[in-house]
Amino acid sequence: MSTATPTYDDLAGTWTRLHRLGHLQSIAGWDQAANMPPKGNEARAAALAEMAGLLHRLRTDPKLPEQLSRAEQEPLSELQRANLREMRRQWRASNALPESLVQAQQMATSRCEHAWRTQRPANDWAGFVENFRPVLKNARHEAELLSQLMGVRKYDALMDRFEPGMTCEQVDRVFGEVRQWLPGLIRQVTERQAKETVLQPQGPFPLAKQRELCEAVMQLLGFDFDGGRLDVSTHPFCGGVPEDVRMTTRFREDEFLGSLMGTVHETGHGRYEQNLPRELLGQPVAEARSMALHESQSLSFEMQLGSHPGFIRQLVPMVVRAFGTQPAFEEGNLQKLLTRVKPGYIRVDADEVTYPAHIILRYEIEKPLIEGEIEIEDVPALWDAKMQELLGVDTRGNFKDGPLQDVHWPEALFGYFPCYSLGAMYAAQWFAAMRHAMPDLDARIGRGELSPVFDWLRGNIWSQASRWTTDELARRASGEPLNPAHFKARLEARYLG
Repeated sequence: MSTATPTYDDLAGTWTRLHRLGHLQSIAGWDQAANMPPKGNEARAAALAEMAGLLHRLRTDPKLPEQLSRAEQEPLSELQRANLREMRRQWRASNALPESLVQAQQMATSRCEHAWRTQRPANDWAGFVENFRPVLKNARHEAELLSQLMGVRKYDALMDRFEPGMTCEQVDRVFGEVRQWLPGLIRQVTERQAKETVLQPQGPFPLAKQRELCEAVMQLLGFDFDGGRLDVSTHPFCGGVPEDVRMTTRFREDEFLGSLMGTVHETGHGRYEQNLPRELLGQPVAEARSMALHESQSLSFEMQLGSHPGFIRQLVPMVVRAFGTQPAFEEGNLQKLLTRVKPGYIRVDADEVTYPAHIILRYEIEKPLIEGEIEIEDVPALWDAKMQELLGVDTRGNFKDGPLQDVHWPEALFGYFPCYSLGAMYAAQWFAAMRHAMPDLDARIGRGELSPVFDWLRGNIWSQASRWTTDELARRASGEPLNPAHFKARLEARYLG
């Protein structure tokens, strides 16, 4: 322990302990989703609530405010000051919430998510609503307490957990712009693609072969299997900790591209986690900066790289090795399959052109729901109207493929959805910056060289973790803060160019 910074060192020790306990919490959560037998859920919910309470007590220890103030007077490096900034941010957010609320929400979400797994396939909206009421009630209470502390509107306060500093005002502006041009772009692209012939792959596609293919592609993308693994869950996710990354996907025998590209998506998350600065792990400054930046990594892998002609060229022999030869696996046809634009029900299966519409829809429902302007009973009619308006899709009576399709609401992840489209915009911006720095990037990817992409991401995003605010990180990486123009330009170049 340094004699010059004793208080800072004590705080660092506290956060290392939080990291280690969070490690156990994360693995227990992954197991709940991927392995746990159904009858274990009540006990697991109680155990996770207990852990949530313990972590909350550590983050709200009465001695922390004085320690944080004393540490600021010590001779700290720039990196240590950034770490202290992140400690204070976490401390403030935790102190706004009573332990009883933290534990009650953990119990409510564990029950709601577990029931949702069977309610969704049963199209049981009424059953879901009953489990969801306490989740929503707790989330509104949390939003109120955080908004009072931070002096911002309620939804801003929840969004700040995932995207520090982001406000509804900014999201409204960005999404408002997208709303102006997106329906026209969807129409133009679908009319253009209607003239193309596309061969559909003929299944069945054995699940064991799909898994082998997914793991081979993860390897191609640089995932370290000594520091992580792939499993199956109801809803794909990337969890665990940087030292032990737990990714999941889901398989269907009649279709393989959904699970494959879902795995490519999660591998982007996984590589970010595996490449966070190892020497700082356990400290807030070594955590991923925000969920929009996290999604920018998964979407850099899935959308920017995953449907790049050079990457698809590498996929073809891997797909043939897994499922045999068929005309649909020819390179040009696979390219068409991976860039099909077709409005549909399911967000996670959506192409990159229609995807923002799914996010805008959820944001425009979730925000008034948290702020008490609408109630849960209003959601289906709003969902149906917005799906019709944005995508021309009829979802009436179809709760399974409508408001029950995502795990986010049962898990109280309110404020998360905007991060997906903000992440897509950042991903386009990163690749614009890469092409500026490396004019031959596309030719190199075409030759099967993926390391220039990974090296750029490692240097500019992964290794920086939470050292900078999001705007500052974006400026350092690309020369400017978030600029949605790159996203629009990318879609137009790929689909209309």
